[in-house]
Amino acid sequence: MPDQPCSVDQPARPALRKSLGVLDGVAIAASSTAATTSIGIGLGVTAGVVGLHLPAIMLLAFLPVLGIAGAYSRLNRVEPNAGNGYVWVGRSLTPWLGFMVGWVNIVAVLAFLAYTTAVTGSALLQLAGDAGVHRVGGLALDPGSTAQTTAVGILVLLAVTLTAVTGIRTAARLQAGLLVFEYVVLLGFCGYGIVTGPHDFSLSWFDPFAIPSATALAQGMLLSVFCYWGFESAFSVNEEVRDPRDASRAGITTLFTMLALFLLGSIAFQRVLSEEELAGHGAEGLAFFGERLASQPWAALPLVALMFSAVASLQAGVIPTARAMFAMSRDRTLGPVWSKVSPRYGTPAAGTLLIGALAAVVAALALVIPRLADMIMATVSAVGIVVALSYALTALAAAVRFRSLLREDWRQGIRAVVLPALSAAALLGLGGYLGWSFYTSADHFEVSADNGWFLLCTPVAMIASGFAAAAWARWVRRSPYFHTGKGTDADAPQLVAVSR
Repeated sequence: MPDQPCSVDQPARPALRKSLGVLDGVAIAASSTAATTSIGIGLGVTAGVVGLHLPAIMLLAFLPVLGIAGAYSRLNRVEPNAGNGYVWVGRSLTPWLGFMVGWVNIVAVLAFLAYTTAVTGSALLQLAGDAGVHRVGGLALDPGSTAQTTAVGILVLLAVTLTAVTGIRTAARLQAGLLVFEYVVLLGFCGYGIVTGPHDFSLSWFDPFAIPSATALAQGMLLSVFCYWGFESAFSVNEEVRDPRDASRAGITTLFTMLALFLLGSIAFQRVLSEEELAGHGAEGLAFFGERLASQPWAALPLVALMFSAVASLQAGVIPTARAMFAMSRDRTLGPVWSKVSPRYGTPAAGTLLIGALAAVVAALALVIPRLADMIMATVSAVGIVVALSYALTALAAAVRFRSLLREDWRQGIRAVVLPALSAAALLGLGGYLGWSFYTSADHFEVSADNGWFLLCTPVAMIASGFAAAAWARWVRRSPYFHTGKGTDADAPQLVAVSR
């Protein structure tokens, strides 16, 4: 791909304020990964696939994700950009695939925000029930109802979107406070569960060969990758950190922290709950876990932590998505509204508000799946496939970008080229195998979380819409990005070093 700038005249690029340090990046990435939500809900979903082998699948999924993290870190050192994968893949592979990475990340986050909106509403309704509020007027409150949980969650989504508009530093401070409470509760209850749980510890929990089938292994791996998804949010704000290396430190630190928390949570859950209890409580899994270990009001603490985690991940989902669309708008692959920077707050305020509005619309559309547990399963399966695709393409971009290191320094070459390439191959293979298993598992289409064609059509629609949007950007918007694949960091003005 040529390195020279496109000849098309471009206006001065809008810039974001540099106000973040490494701890702020960790707060944003950890909130986006949402360990408490992943443990409270994702472990139950994954246990329904792999049984009592949660520690094994979490460790196994960590390996390719670690290779992806290394690719992100090395690419970020040579080319920090708010668009990260969109820019790196576009420059190293092809602009069409680069745009695809940016696009599928956007639609995946919108689906994630819709799912998290409902989870937030469910946590609030469960807390209301614990407080003795079971009806409002003539309506019986139901934490398992997609309609009720979505309605409540949309109100929370509106509030956190407005907070994200006022400044990323403010948002990072809020998330740091929420994280401290979440992790104290999570560590306390999980530690207590490991010590006092009635079910014997077994080394077979760590045996990936005991997972029931290859399909279960593939689906469990992608569900686990989904749990790790979000560590790269630290790289999405790398134009707002004082030192680009801080984004890399934040991303890697977050990833290892998530591994420790997921292993702790999976062991604690399997010590306290049976396989049937693990798989059968869906969005209410963490609340059930707390009730098995303590009486009220202490049993409500894990549920409060889940609510805080969901609120933080809503905000953390809005923030990096707005930055990714900001970067794409600077290249004219998206409309100009996404790159408008608020003169008061120094943030892409209009784009942030639009992301919140779009997420609310997607959440409302998800009402076609009436049960919250089914909506969660369908969303996580679809997002897992497109996230694996995005990660794999970014890792391949790193392998291509640094391939000369194989000749110059074989040790560096293994880290920069071989490991990312192997991680990409693993994720592409898992996604392809799972897609094929979805296709062959049904003979008709039905909007249902257990219908394979529906589970396959959702990620396929996400990817297909990306090619349509890329064609519009290439031939209607005439974006210069499609000439070079380069981002706008090289010709952007100096970022404003203002701390909020």
